[in-house]
Amino acid sequence: MQENELKIGRYANVLMDRWFKRTFGWAPARRLMQLFLQEMIPERKITKLSFGPQEYVNPIEEGKDIRLDVHCTDETGAHFIVEMQFTEQKTFYERALFNSTFVIQEQIPVGNTDWTLPQIYFIGVVNFPLHEGSDRVLYRYRLKELSTGEDMPIPVEYIFLEVPNCRKAMTSEASLLDNFCYAMRKMPEMEERPKELKGEIFDLLFNSAEINKFAPKERSEYIKQMITIRDIVNQMTTAEEKGETKGRANAMRKVALRMLAAGEEPSRVSEFTGLSQEEVLALQTNK
Repeated sequence: MQENELKIGRYANVLMDRWFKRTFGWAPARRLMQLFLQEMIPERKITKLSFGPQEYVNPIEEGKDIRLDVHCTDETGAHFIVEMQFTEQKTFYERALFNSTFVIQEQIPVGNTDWTLPQIYFIGVVNFPLHEGSDRVLYRYRLKELSTGEDMPIPVEYIFLEVPNCRKAMTSEASLLDNFCYAMRKMPEMEERPKELKGEIFDLLFNSAEINKFAPKERSEYIKQMITIRDIVNQMTTAEEKGETKGRANAMRKVALRMLAAGEEPSRVSEFTGLSQEEVLALQTNK
């Protein structure tokens, strides 16, 4: 398959897990992540970021381990856990809570009697609406007392950026985040950056996502992934046109088996196909 047949454009799809990490989590992108976080949490003045560990082992032997997309801290010790979810996941709130607990537990070493926690933010960037029909891209949550609305005084917050909700983008009503979501969503179709998307944050985003600036191995990996996604879309479309819920599920299992055979990680297979990680692991065991 030739690259031009795949219609590879100028910019990568940064909403896909691998390329989101490359765009926001590698060392040259620290300034982009700083500006991105600052826009979502304007009351916090972030002047420096350090990138932390991504892999966490569950202390319970049979418990599930996790791998975060991006984990960083600012100069005050506040933690930012940033997770990208490309395909719809109905239990994403539960996943956000679960993943955040690993970083929370890490703050209290064994034998430490000081339970003071640093500020911890979980930021979920989702390529599907958690609030159907909304034109708000940003939602922020804390624990509250139900009758008075009083915040529970713990320094943990959950933030969700719902990329498809950017209906105000490129209009006079658009916020920077509206336009940023639009840019992330539409970049693979763009050959030139629209004049409305200006400023340092967009300079860094488009520069980081330009495929011609990828290393040869990264470029090859990106094209390979585009082939896989194209096949997934084709099989899903065929099953849906036939009105076959069962057929769609079978198609996803076939795609998952192909991805596993090609050496893809189960977590990435789950992300692309919508199958649970348990289903993917069962396929991997029985293939």
